[in-house]
Amino acid sequence: MSREFSFDLLKQDDQSQARRGRVHTRQGTIETPVFMPVGTQGTVKAMLPESLKEVQAQIILANTYHLFLRPGHHLVQRLGGLHRFMNWDRPILTDSGGFQVFSLGDLRKISEEGVRFQSHLDGSSHTLTPESSIEVQQALGADIIMAFDECIPYPSSREYVLDSTRRSSRWARRCKQAHRAEDGSALFGIVQGGMHSDLRAASVEDLLEIGFHGYAVGGLSVGEEASLMYDVMDWTLPLLPADKPRYVMGVGTPENLIEGVSRGVDMFDCVMPTRNARNGVLFTTFGKISIKQARYLEDPLPIDPACGCYVCRNYSRAYLRHLYQSGEILASVLNTHHNLHYYLHLMEEVRQAIEAGRFLAFKNDFYRRRQAATPAAAEDAL
Repeated sequence: MSREFSFDLLKQDDQSQARRGRVHTRQGTIETPVFMPVGTQGTVKAMLPESLKEVQAQIILANTYHLFLRPGHHLVQRLGGLHRFMNWDRPILTDSGGFQVFSLGDLRKISEEGVRFQSHLDGSSHTLTPESSIEVQQALGADIIMAFDECIPYPSSREYVLDSTRRSSRWARRCKQAHRAEDGSALFGIVQGGMHSDLRAASVEDLLEIGFHGYAVGGLSVGEEASLMYDVMDWTLPLLPADKPRYVMGVGTPENLIEGVSRGVDMFDCVMPTRNARNGVLFTTFGKISIKQARYLEDPLPIDPACGCYVCRNYSRAYLRHLYQSGEILASVLNTHHNLHYYLHLMEEVRQAIEAGRFLAFKNDFYRRRQAATPAAAEDAL
């Protein structure tokens, strides 16, 4: 399926900045607001592609850094691209690798040219530049690709944030020049600027001058408190064009998603539902529960009586606890299925609420259900 990238803004909420939209890519259409499951190495851990479709995943995220190191983008390209390689026929977004390089700490060195780093796999030395990041992403065949930037550590001095943000803007221009638009992929710019409103505004100004298919807010969920994260969204999102998709990267909890939507975010990704699932933490309409707790030893109830996913229709908390305590692989499979269903169903409900003009009522009910949680569930949610 081939089509030109575009974004339709279908509805703007009257009582908030929440938006209902539709992103068109060469591989299919994405209804927004949307949550993107993370498939870092060309797989969403513990999920078959068919299972992802069952939980209504519209688009998944893969990562440049990891696929560059293993198995290599040229190999993936020779085998028909990432869609064929992983048997996924819906849209794919690739992160540029900037965040992963940032997380390497002392194993990387940043310069104007790019980032020289040591592989976490074998210690071998490699370089990622704006140009090579774009080359890798286009070789993988992603539908939406991200400009290469530096994810700024928190906290950082204003001087460091200023230098880094200006460098990311220069890198963004090089990414735009390296991007081969004729292949049909869409290139998103990433707003940096740390926790400074004026530097965020300056970053937006630079990116708008360059011009991108969409705009992401990066440098969040790096250890700052939630209130500061929301402040950055409040400063930044209104500066972005209304006719382009807005993506907040690496965020986050269900509460983060609801607050982000209310501020005008269209796209989210985070490892939280999958990583928590593998650690026995499950998301529900009344908060989180830790399935390893002894209180679930003989509990015949589903994870969430209000959930209609395959897991909640067929398995008890007692069985899921047994699987987890026994170290069974099926524990990760079932827990991940449920958590992703929860996240994706939540976003479906958000879209319906915006369409119906009742997003604020939906948001209030979302918090009310958590506040009304049983003491045991509330304890688990801590």
